[in-house]
Amino acid sequence: MQLRLMAVAATALTLVITPVAAAAAGPDGSGRPMPYRHLKQLAAERSAHAKSFTAKAADDSDEGGEDPEEIAEQAEQWAEARSAPGIVAPGAYSAAWQQQQSLPRTGGSWTHVTNRPYNSDDPRYRDIESNSSGGAGLVTGRVTGLAADNHGNVYAGAANGGVWRSTSGGGHWTPISEKLPSPSTGDLRLDSRGRLWYATGEANTSATSFVGTGVYVLSNPSGGSFTPADRVGGTELESTIIRKLRFIGNSVWAATSSGAWTHSLTNLHGPWTRVFAPNPSYLAGGANAADPNAPYKNIVNDFAVDPKNPGNVIIAAGWRSGDTYNGFYTRTANGSWQQTTLAGLPSTSGDVGLVTFAAAADGSRYYAIEQSPTQLATNPDSALGGFYVSKSGSPFGPWTLAADYKKLAASGSALTSAGYMPGIQAWYNQFLQVDPNDATHVWAGLEEVFESTNSGDTWTTPGPYWNFGFPCWSIDPSKQTGDCQQTVHADQHSIAVGSNHGKSYVVVGDDGGMYRRPVRGHLDQYGHATDWNSLNDGSMDVLQYYSVDAGRDRGGLAISGGLQDNGQSVLRPGDWVMGSDFGGDGGDTIVDPANGCNIAEEYVYLQVWVTNNCAVNDGAWTTDPTKATSYQVAPPDSAAGLARFIAPITQDPRNSNTWIAGGQHIWLNKVGYAIRSGQQWTSLYDLGAGHVATAVTTSGGLVYAAWCGPCNNAGYARGIAVGRTDGTGWHQLNLPVDGTVPNRYIGGMDVDKNNPQHVIIAVNGFSRKWTEGPGAGVGHVFESWNAGTSWTDISANLPDVPANSVKMVPGGGLVLGTDTGVFYRAPRCAGWSILGHGLPTTVTMQVKVGPDGKVYVATHGRGQWSFRL
Repeated sequence: MQLRLMAVAATALTLVITPVAAAAAGPDGSGRPMPYRHLKQLAAERSAHAKSFTAKAADDSDEGGEDPEEIAEQAEQWAEARSAPGIVAPGAYSAAWQQQQSLPRTGGSWTHVTNRPYNSDDPRYRDIESNSSGGAGLVTGRVTGLAADNHGNVYAGAANGGVWRSTSGGGHWTPISEKLPSPSTGDLRLDSRGRLWYATGEANTSATSFVGTGVYVLSNPSGGSFTPADRVGGTELESTIIRKLRFIGNSVWAATSSGAWTHSLTNLHGPWTRVFAPNPSYLAGGANAADPNAPYKNIVNDFAVDPKNPGNVIIAAGWRSGDTYNGFYTRTANGSWQQTTLAGLPSTSGDVGLVTFAAAADGSRYYAIEQSPTQLATNPDSALGGFYVSKSGSPFGPWTLAADYKKLAASGSALTSAGYMPGIQAWYNQFLQVDPNDATHVWAGLEEVFESTNSGDTWTTPGPYWNFGFPCWSIDPSKQTGDCQQTVHADQHSIAVGSNHGKSYVVVGDDGGMYRRPVRGHLDQYGHATDWNSLNDGSMDVLQYYSVDAGRDRGGLAISGGLQDNGQSVLRPGDWVMGSDFGGDGGDTIVDPANGCNIAEEYVYLQVWVTNNCAVNDGAWTTDPTKATSYQVAPPDSAAGLARFIAPITQDPRNSNTWIAGGQHIWLNKVGYAIRSGQQWTSLYDLGAGHVATAVTTSGGLVYAAWCGPCNNAGYARGIAVGRTDGTGWHQLNLPVDGTVPNRYIGGMDVDKNNPQHVIIAVNGFSRKWTEGPGAGVGHVFESWNAGTSWTDISANLPDVPANSVKMVPGGGLVLGTDTGVFYRAPRCAGWSILGHGLPTTVTMQVKVGPDGKVYVATHGRGQWSFRL
């Protein structure tokens, strides 16, 4: 996630790897994010207009990294909504997927709304809440796997958007995995035969990381596409994350969340073999599989192999926050594995978290990035243990420390202030790549891209986090990035080296897509690259939306939506390029149906902002604060930390001046888009200490608010409160754990515009494994005709997958967005169908109906789409 400098400075079953009871959240051990003291301070500075923007930009340089406590909390909440802590047996997802394939499909086709470039530096939108001019340029969603050959072919795997191919060194992308059941990417590798290996299940232990359905191999990647028949093995690797594939001898090794696995490279038939699991009793079917921390007990991150003796393999295992099994393992003479130390490389459980290895092609160097659980828990500046090199070429050492976070900060990094230094997210951002033709030339990816040409003795930062704070930066709308050069988006995940027509290049993948520069590129005086090119030309839309909404504008519709790490997009009639009018993360969104430039959007934790002109601004507010046209209007729960990471906001379909927002309290705004202060919200109801809203809906003066708390399976509780906008009649519905509505997360709800007593809820969570006791193993959609007094399960033939959003559509039909697709129930029908043709497999987070009568969906991995019923 990228913070807002200018403002306040699978489809797999979604078993997100984040702890509930274990150690990894805040330095205070609470598991909740620490308060943003610096954000509050900067907000006060802005409201007082005490500083010019240029001066504030320098002060705000400490906002370069995502708050590690925040991202841990975000991950935990994402998990809570879906599978909760627990082990899902292999094969469960396949069963749901097969059930979905047997469903009927309606007529009609989906229209891709966001199939065009998205410019994060769009000069039209330089209002106070935008990151425009930061230097990332054209962006798309997170890219977590990259592979490239020497014939111009580049293969990119998106976090939840599948695999794409370019035949021109990047750009003009074509999807090649549309037929697979999982679009979540863990790793991409080309083997010596030119086959492309696709490991599904994104291995970032963060929010929005989905598990996968195994490993697939494509024999002719330059011209073919993946099919389900290309899966290697059976369901052994289903419902896991896969961080790395490594080719060792005649085998491929997979580093997964369920241990280390191997498979033959020559015979692709037969199952995978698990060769190592640190704590097998916590695996599916094991005695401790129900333990809340079971998903974090068998994580393998990478492998290293002795180039002089390929039989000597090192396994790097461990949970990012530390566990007794964290460390390095080697095989003994009897075939068992034992923990070992590597000379010069910190090897205790407190030192070894997430580890990435990289070997030089000639065998003369080995490199490693090591994240430290101890630093994650105790060091507010960085979680990076260090960058290490073995100049013997052996992964057994001796290793030497080539750089710590302070050395990297001094290399031209944009992250140089207390609280945000290189490696602050070392458990989330890591890549390593050695130049195939020069063993001393290495690239390291953390939040930024670092480069060394002398085995790590000295470093530069060719890809800084952003250009804010550098002398070259300017907000001048006639310039994309002032006098600074294009940089990359923040948060690095993948890298590949390839060539085309004899010209070698390096491609990096991050939270904003892909960027390319020559292997031997040019740097300015600060060590920043002058030759990055964005490869995000709009042909590969893997944007990860949380929300969507639309309103009339210029004779058509303006369509907005909040995005993971890519702010808020706005697409107005006649635009060929989408703009970003709000920066950072974009959460929930509402738009005035009568005026598409009246937009209210959430940053995170219910931090709501409003604009009445689509946030169009040339940056004049930096010298005249009265020219800012975006206003912070967060309800009090936001500052108090009493809301979900992505908290719910809605407006009455009968009256766009009536808004409802949910944290611990249910908040009412009665002045609509004219709101200018968070003090204009009124608290309608207190859900209770520890309870937070997960979904809200309103119509005709009646409000429904779903909540959870605690929201994990250690005492999990959920409920629905109902009352009126005049503050009367509020009460909690009687939803016993053994009742019709399951004891799972209520992710979406909608009320009948013409009959407020009629309400539908969408229940998230994978019911094959949710919470213990009653409530598990039941449906995902429930209906009430008496304001929630009684409920009916209307799931019927739906597959058993998390349901995120439900919408009543004109004529009486229902549209349901889930983690595997969008479904439709026609009026007076009991069964569900797949809605339309052409929508790719990915997660649908939100369903809305636009003022044009079309259905709009926000997918978390393939952009926004529309459908005319």
